[in-house]
Amino acid sequence: MNNIALGSYLPLNSIIHRLDPRAKICAMLLMMIAIFLPAGYLGYVVLGICIICVSMLAKLKLSFLWRAMKPMLFMLTFLLIINLLVVREGSILFTIGSFAIYSGAVSQTLYIVVRLALMIMITTILTATTKPLELTLAIEDLLKPFQVIHVPAHEIAMMISIALRFIPTLIEETQRIMKAQASRGVDMENGKLMEKVRAILSLIVPLFVSAFQRAEDLAYAMEARGYIPNRPRSRYKQLKMSGKDYLLLAGTMLILAATVVLVIYG
Repeated sequence: MNNIALGSYLPLNSIIHRLDPRAKICAMLLMMIAIFLPAGYLGYVVLGICIICVSMLAKLKLSFLWRAMKPMLFMLTFLLIINLLVVREGSILFTIGSFAIYSGAVSQTLYIVVRLALMIMITTILTATTKPLELTLAIEDLLKPFQVIHVPAHEIAMMISIALRFIPTLIEETQRIMKAQASRGVDMENGKLMEKVRAILSLIVPLFVSAFQRAEDLAYAMEARGYIPNRPRSRYKQLKMSGKDYLLLAGTMLILAATVVLVIYG
């Protein structure tokens, strides 16, 4: 868990950093739609190349994106095992004891892994190139049209930005607790099932206590600064769209259109 990448902002000087956060969020949503379309492996290769090109424009190393995906390896491995044992589609590739591994299970697993990897890469690029305050302002602006139906745009934007901000903090806190418990003789990897359950509980309980304590401290700090959610607020920084932002949206729409074409004619 060292050098946490997911949710971290890198203050670099790149064209992606200077783009309007609203344009980056809209581009991310369009790319998410393209990822969930069944465009086949060719479509995912195209999307992957586009995402890597954007990360290069943002001056982000591929190792940084890899560190963002490392915490998800356990979930990906779990999905792999479940799909291989449950899905019974396609032809039998090979058997392991009484279990048969089907080609459809392998194909579905690869689709899930590739989709999750691309989604994590896009989210990491967004958070690494956008300050938390800019994310809050952008989400609030994008949700403003829904205020006519009494959607609390500012409160939702604040909650999302705080959640993104505290992802690396909670992961670092998890690492600290794991080291503290290991020094007390708690083994997180070996032992029987019940011993592993107790080890996990010894990690989860103090982590929840620490998270609630941080939330309480943050609430007191916001209250001490006179923060009132439902009051009218002025802004020091105003967001303005430029030609580069519209170019990003146009390029993302072209990628989405190309993905749709691959779905229809691929």
